[in-house]
Amino acid sequence: MNTSNFRNNAVLLLLVLSAPLQAVQHASAQEWRELFNGMDLSGWKANTDPAAFAVVDGAIRARATHLQHRSHLFYVGSESEPELFKNFELEVIARGEPGSNSGVFFHTDMETRDKVLHLKNGYEVQLNSSPKEKRKTGSLYAVVDLAESVVDDTKWFTVRVRVDGKRIQVWVDDRQTVDYTEPPEVNRPPERSGRLLREQGGAISLQAHDEGSTFHFNSVRIRRLP
Repeated sequence: MNTSNFRNNAVLLLLVLSAPLQAVQHASAQEWRELFNGMDLSGWKANTDPAAFAVVDGAIRARATHLQHRSHLFYVGSESEPELFKNFELEVIARGEPGSNSGVFFHTDMETRDKVLHLKNGYEVQLNSSPKEKRKTGSLYAVVDLAESVVDDTKWFTVRVRVDGKRIQVWVDDRQTVDYTEPPEVNRPPERSGRLLREQGGAISLQAHDEGSTFHFNSVRIRRLP
């Protein structure tokens, strides 16, 4: 047999066999989507106190202006209501001013549960490493809590959240802080009864906690999982 022909046929066979695998890989791994354009709040909507959020020096600045209300900024895309995400990887680059409090919420919605306007539903990744705070940055708030800081959150750091089925994982600067699987029967305190993964998925939001707390977010991106 001609060696050159054999080699060409082998390469062709390899390409044919690998094509379905490449198609599956492409279908299962979606591209990252940037949710923040670095210029303005297009695609975002506050549930209350819209003045709590502004773009300053290319980053979203979150600082509540209402003395007794929390505010949350939801990703809505081109719609009027928040876009829903079920299985995904979310990456947020953030930093806070000293002593500041904030959070990244997922599988949530705009419903609130009290006069301070805490969100009623979904999970929160805590952003707060101030000395007086018992739940430090990287905690899955009131579910998996960290007593010690893993990062200086006054400098830029990266939070990555992965939700796949009932499993929630969190990393702070590539250090894993949470690996939690929601059980079939969840027992939460009454004020946190909505802290659940939602069958239809939920919204992504950033928190402006109080007028004394300032957090900055210069990148928010997401990719859906199959």
